[in-house]
Amino acid sequence: MKNELHTTKFRALPSVDRLLQCDYGAVIAAEYGSQIVTETLRNELKNCRELIKANPLEYKSFSDEKYILRKAENALENLHCSLLRPVFNLTGTVLHTNLGRAPLPQEAIDEVKAVMQGASNVEFNLSNGKRGDRDDLVESWLTRLTGTEAATVVNNNAAAVLLVLNSLARRKEVPVSRGELVEIGGSFRIPDVMARAGSKLVEVGTTNRTHLADFADAMSTKTGLIMKIHTSNYVVQGFTASVSDSDLSRLAREHDVPFVNDLGSGTLLDFSKYGLPKEQTAFEAIQAGADLITFSGDKLLGGPQCGIIAGKADLIKKIKRNALKRALRVDKLTLAALNAVLKLYGNPDTLAQKLPSLRLLSRSQKDIQKVAEDLAKSLQEYFSDSAVVSFSDCKSQIGSGAMPIDILPSCAVKISLASSSGKKLVLLAKAFRELPIPVVGRIHQDAFFLDIRCLEKEDEERFVGQIVQLNFRF
Repeated sequence: MKNELHTTKFRALPSVDRLLQCDYGAVIAAEYGSQIVTETLRNELKNCRELIKANPLEYKSFSDEKYILRKAENALENLHCSLLRPVFNLTGTVLHTNLGRAPLPQEAIDEVKAVMQGASNVEFNLSNGKRGDRDDLVESWLTRLTGTEAATVVNNNAAAVLLVLNSLARRKEVPVSRGELVEIGGSFRIPDVMARAGSKLVEVGTTNRTHLADFADAMSTKTGLIMKIHTSNYVVQGFTASVSDSDLSRLAREHDVPFVNDLGSGTLLDFSKYGLPKEQTAFEAIQAGADLITFSGDKLLGGPQCGIIAGKADLIKKIKRNALKRALRVDKLTLAALNAVLKLYGNPDTLAQKLPSLRLLSRSQKDIQKVAEDLAKSLQEYFSDSAVVSFSDCKSQIGSGAMPIDILPSCAVKISLASSSGKKLVLLAKAFRELPIPVVGRIHQDAFFLDIRCLEKEDEERFVGQIVQLNFRF
């Protein structure tokens, strides 16, 4: 009897051809293409058969063409939905590694659009009509802003360090202070990068105290270079000692090896002018004696993801001859965006307004609080008696390993549920992430917090406008 019921239900299922020929099916096929729609319909019919096998009495609507086509259309919508989407970063971490780090300025967006729509002179010299070097597109601005002779660009700073080591210290020793053996995000460790580059790490000093004599004792005919590594994501405090750049540079010259300073996040300007913590700039590192510097383009610099190597021309030339350079190079879109951002640094008077990352980092707490107040009122109207929405002072962080112990005064919207529980807050956070423009906040002290530092006034309307679509059961 059960098999007969299965057979009856199976026969009631419409064929793929019948589904494609009806009006609804024809519309879907016209939008997505007949091939992928056919495949999706076959898969949906297969699912129907599996469900009928499991419980033939429960499912009665599988003979309904609209039901199957609707399921197929939903599947196609999900398939074509972009997985990489813009989000509201309200976590309190401005340069959030998982959320794309630095937002690009409009000038960079415009230059990327211009070169992505057709051919461009990415490796073509328009002056002489011959093949060009893609680094030429950004090198003049990089050398101008860092005070160096030459520069090259790769896909991130880890790649920059790898390329420098492999080019200048392959099968050679590299002394590094034990206090600088950092691990960056994703469990990438400096010792591992060195091993992959073919260099031999020579640890000197201790975690908290390293002296010039420690480096001097480690020098030999096998030394390839001396490296200083910025401890981007931690700070050792208390009874500490480190070796100055000038002393390391002098020691490197005495042994005829380069002194390389990995600046990590890296910055091209003195942040203290904007009320932010002081950080050594690329120019200062060169003036202090570095032969080469490496740093990121998408952190404190405020540009696209890339790694920058700048310094003496003969060293850069050697690095660019390395076969790895081609494997690690950046594309025309990155170069266009980076060039646009670097040009903004040419006018420091307007930089804080035009460069989004700097604007967000230097934003006043008073300005943030005004947006937080307005947003709290709008959210309270939506939540009504189901939650208490307030705003309070909080602390933001710079993020992406930059200035790890420095915090920025900010203001957050705090949502406390009437029937608060850990599970409910997790569901609320998930509901915010499922909005058309996902909202990423954080759960803290039995409430859901939205740090407003990265939500500017012009974005407030878009944020509030989508709250009515919040899918959350109180």
